Amino acid sequence: MALDRFITLSEAAQRMRMSVKETRSMIKSGKIKGGLLPDGAMVVSEDTLPKTKEDLPEYKKYSNLKGVGIGIAEAARKYKIAFSTLQQWVQRSYVARVGQDKNKILINEQDVAYCVHVYRDAGATPKRRLFNSDGTPYKPKTKSLSR
Repeated sequence: MALDRFITLSEAAQRMRMSVKETRSMIKSGKIKGGLLPDGAMVVSEDTLPKTKEDLPEYKKYSNLKGVGIGIAEAARKYKIAFSTLQQWVQRSYVARVGQDKNKILINEQDVAYCVHVYRDAGATPKRRLFNSDGTPYKPKTKSLSR
């Protein structure tokens, strides 16, 4: 049996890019696991912290494309995905902009490859939610009856 590794409340808040108050409420709601030290200080189980998309194996799989700029239209053709879908991913910051070449917006090809991977893996259909606001794959609380 592996033991949890605990970090301070402020370190957990920093890693999640949240305030200490928001982190404390996540503990109280059960979204992350916390504990109290004898001196009253609150700690958080590192294993229960939400992962960032950069930590995910399906993102690391495309590390050879990190920072590689590709135009939206070119990415749409290369990855066989709708231009409008890619545009939405850029607007929602799932895919980062890395620069501009005259009128062409260049986007991070690693982000594109990762998003397409999640899109295809989920058997995506229009209007179906695929990502959390931080770019990690969305997992519904209950299983869909249609799958």
